[in-house]
Amino acid sequence: MKKHIITTLLILIVALYGCEQPTEDSIDYPASDVFNHDWAMNKIWEDGQAEVAHYDAEMIVYGKVRRFDNAYITVKEEFNKDFNVKTNDYQRDDLFSVMKVNKFGRFETENYPYHYLTSLFFKREQPEQLHKMTHTGQEWCGNTFKQFELISGGYAYDYNSYFDGYGDGQMSIEGTDLIWEDQLSYLLRATKFEDGLEFTKKVVDSQINTKTRQPKIYNAQFSVSDRDSVWQVKTTLEEGKVNTYTFNKEYPNLLQTQTTWYGYNLKLNRVSRYQYWR
Repeated sequence: MKKHIITTLLILIVALYGCEQPTEDSIDYPASDVFNHDWAMNKIWEDGQAEVAHYDAEMIVYGKVRRFDNAYITVKEEFNKDFNVKTNDYQRDDLFSVMKVNKFGRFETENYPYHYLTSLFFKREQPEQLHKMTHTGQEWCGNTFKQFELISGGYAYDYNSYFDGYGDGQMSIEGTDLIWEDQLSYLLRATKFEDGLEFTKKVVDSQINTKTRQPKIYNAQFSVSDRDSVWQVKTTLEEGKVNTYTFNKEYPNLLQTQTTWYGYNLKLNRVSRYQYWR
């Protein structure tokens, strides 16, 4: 009887550990010929303040252009590994630094308003690798929530929405070498800018919407050009789908304009640094 119990316990232990997924810590991050992985290590991000940039934005909803103020907030935070969120306890031994980029927008339609908040997180030394992203959308039809978290082999995608068939569930997205369209406003600031630079990356389509479908992945072509006062980065997702971004030449290389094939356009209005949470 005792032998049977020991054997059963050993089987359970093997099963548990055999099914355990490797964590993100086991992912190897190669050096990049295109992006400066030290970009966010500049002391400007140590001043305890956030960069708050306001953009004059446009989105096409229900076939019409909607104009609104789009706030992009960039700030350094300390995460803990236990909960994978900003820590309250700075004495923990599992802390790591991240850069948070929040994108908030509110606009009106004829019938009701829309609210979007997208939060992207990157390990401070890894602007190329999305660590975590959440997105929420609210309008009178209902709420939508999406979360993407980096795991070994790709991303875990959890969602909750008011759409039939996608009310509450999970998906998986394969590939840790993915770049997300929604991170380009941040990542491209870390480009090793050079006139004529070209490269190819896998890009996941924008999640700033209320849809919870399986994301589409493009084999996108990037090209950099010197436009006198700014750097221009053209991103060709596929034929007929081209996004264009411009960035200030001086650090921290703030996004100046964004033009997308589907009408989500931005033009910098103003920027300041302050503790927006006070």
